[in-house]
Amino acid sequence: MRNLGLTALLLGLPVMAQAQDIQIEMLEIEPLKYETLKIPLGDVKSESVVAATVGKGALLRGLDKLTGQVADFELDNGYSVNFGTLRVDMAQCRHPSENPNGDAFAFLSVYEEQGAGTNVFQGWMIASSPALSALDHARYDVWVLRCTGLDQAEAVSTSEGDGNE
Repeated sequence: MRNLGLTALLLGLPVMAQAQDIQIEMLEIEPLKYETLKIPLGDVKSESVVAATVGKGALLRGLDKLTGQVADFELDNGYSVNFGTLRVDMAQCRHPSENPNGDAFAFLSVYEEQGAGTNVFQGWMIASSPALSALDHARYDVWVLRCTGLDQAEAVSTSEGDGNE
């Protein structure tokens, strides 16, 4: 059986890839700390201040492009999950204070577990615009769906114009 696949490959015949179960494993990581973005008011032509609230975590969706398998996983801030050959680290998820279900902004770091554990993505993913800052991987896609476990006690402003410093 094994030689037939190799023979078919050498002869240029199509070979079916075997489906692989996606394994998800939760790991704990150190949460990252971020400062509020300071924008000089002289450089801004029109200002829109939107208060953001930090959620407990985020609901992420992963796609294995080879097998077509989709997996949804909930990841708390400061935790990590193994998705296929990737490790996804969640630093923080934020959402607009006035509309918790309106959008989600998650800071993710994605590492390739095989080899040296190279960083393949690090940055903010936006639920309403997944292509704006997307993971560029040959086999897997990961994107943010929404924040989870919303904690109203932690409010963070996305601009210094609110006067709460």
